[in-house]
Amino acid sequence: MHIVHTEASCGWGGQEIRILTEAEGMLRRGHRVTLLCPPEARIFAEAEQRKIPVVALPIGRKRLPGVLALRRWLKAVPVDVINTHSSTDTWLVALASRLLAQPPPLVRTRHISASVPKNRLTRWLYQKATRHIVTTGEKLRLQLILENGYDPARITSVPTGMDTEYFVPGHRAARRAQLGIDANVLVIGIAATLRSWKGHEYLVQAFSRLSTRPSRLIILGDGPQRETLRRQIMELGLQDRVFMPGDQRDVLPWLQAMDIFVLPSYANEGVPQAIMQAMLCALPVVTTPVGSIGEIVTHDATGLLVRPKDAEELWQALERLAADASLRSRIGTQARQFALAHFGLDPMLDRMEKVFAGAMAGTRR
Repeated sequence: MHIVHTEASCGWGGQEIRILTEAEGMLRRGHRVTLLCPPEARIFAEAEQRKIPVVALPIGRKRLPGVLALRRWLKAVPVDVINTHSSTDTWLVALASRLLAQPPPLVRTRHISASVPKNRLTRWLYQKATRHIVTTGEKLRLQLILENGYDPARITSVPTGMDTEYFVPGHRAARRAQLGIDANVLVIGIAATLRSWKGHEYLVQAFSRLSTRPSRLIILGDGPQRETLRRQIMELGLQDRVFMPGDQRDVLPWLQAMDIFVLPSYANEGVPQAIMQAMLCALPVVTTPVGSIGEIVTHDATGLLVRPKDAEELWQALERLAADASLRSRIGTQARQFALAHFGLDPMLDRMEKVFAGAMAGTRR
């Protein structure tokens, strides 16, 4: 197949990483893959670095030049299926397809749990212009069925796959020596784009009350909330205990240096890759039952679940794990066992191949 992915977003996070991971997997299986995105998007440079064929098009905004550019490209290049990932590129592809005599089937992947508008135009986009919808979790699939009334036969949940041979537990002391972290402190960490709904502020609040000393909080990532978080850390007098190394191309060394991983999101999640990576590294995870997180984290088994936006409950969960090394070990071990059984790359690629083939068969009919 010639599979084309489109991504209008210039941001960087799990969604963009999944696109590239899936593209690499399909290339290894012998398919032809092309990514279409704005030239200024980070995913453009990342695709080039990973040797994924990528074409720059002006599709970062919902404007006529993007529609026309997509139409020209799709008219000139034979495509079997086109997989869109954000609202903007989905609309642009759908409109460009209306201008083609034989457009490729459109598959729309939904990565987050934000509500889909309930209006006639959006319904046309999802139920007429789109051949099939993919969600990254079953709860996201049910949301579209129950809240929007979309056809369940045309929606498939395909969780993101991880490289289970790469994300493994490491030698904690060696990693800390490499990263300049004291070997004798309790290290709590988060890896996420610094967006408000990732819940960093609640984590900082909870950490400020932690009785365990010495302890450190590591905040990996970058984004629009960086300065807000810096101010909060200063106001709480935590500047010597909270570190913000910024965005990291490789989070594995940091995960292997941690004792506890936290992601207190309160909106918009699918199945966060950071949690999956932490579980593969045998870390006990504290998180919230937002989006499809509850499909991989079971309370007191593969992690601890707390209410969203509840710094008090988050603090209690951290206190519990900080005080009990055996509990951390038990939950971390069970998390890794679950992750190894469910997070492989091949199941994701198998399911996406089936979705794409089905979309193509629908076109032939």
